[in-house]
Amino acid sequence: MDFRNAKVGFIGFGSMASAICDGLLMKNVVEPSAIYACARNMDKLRAACDKRGINACAGAEEVAAASDIVVIAVLPQQVEGVVKDAADALRGKPLFSIAAGIDYAHYVSYLGEGFNHISTVPNTPIAIGEGIIVAEATHSLTPEQLALFEGVFGQIAKIEYFSSELLSLGGTGAGCAPAFVDVFIEAMADGLVKNGMSRAQAYKIVPQMISGTAKYMMESGKHPGELKDAICTPGGTTIVGISALEETGFRYSLIHAIDKIMEKKHSM
Repeated sequence: MDFRNAKVGFIGFGSMASAICDGLLMKNVVEPSAIYACARNMDKLRAACDKRGINACAGAEEVAAASDIVVIAVLPQQVEGVVKDAADALRGKPLFSIAAGIDYAHYVSYLGEGFNHISTVPNTPIAIGEGIIVAEATHSLTPEQLALFEGVFGQIAKIEYFSSELLSLGGTGAGCAPAFVDVFIEAMADGLVKNGMSRAQAYKIVPQMISGTAKYMMESGKHPGELKDAICTPGGTTIVGISALEETGFRYSLIHAIDKIMEKKHSM
């Protein structure tokens, strides 16, 4: 299939589904007329769809019938009921699940064998075509359906596959950590403002610094420690700042945050 002609359907159209939709539209992956969505609140759905020029549908069956690939984007506790009710319409369709904590085994327990699905955790930068999709390596997509999934969504996100055991952890790194970066940006800006810079200027240079640093690391293939060492000249200002971060437990705070998130997930 020509990926540009793919029809994409969303069952559920909350924050993450709309972010994926926005990424597809921003990067011209599919036309607005080829995107379909349904949600419980029809008034809110119609407003969101009208804003984007996409199609509002009455229910999951209508979305499935119109689409080549279906994004399951309802709340985790709603997935079982939704997919069971629409099972006949969903059979044979590649299902791209973004419901947190609902993995391959869950879908098999809900639908049995004979359905084609892959469980993932995307993150919000997908809205501008710079996302990450953490995908479960165990799935039931056919080779053609997997090519469709990667061909469409790989244009707005880097897709990384993890074992079922690491799917949740991968989702923490990709899905929760953008909030950590947001806090880092805000705190860095506070420090600059405290020392005399305008907040508007701070919010321009700090995000660009993060974006450029990340791209430099990925494109150079260098270890982050190597890049850090290259900036820290002996007796210079940067190493003083690094030392201050170590004094206040910067590294530990991040590690501890990941630990606490995983503890919370394991208790759910």
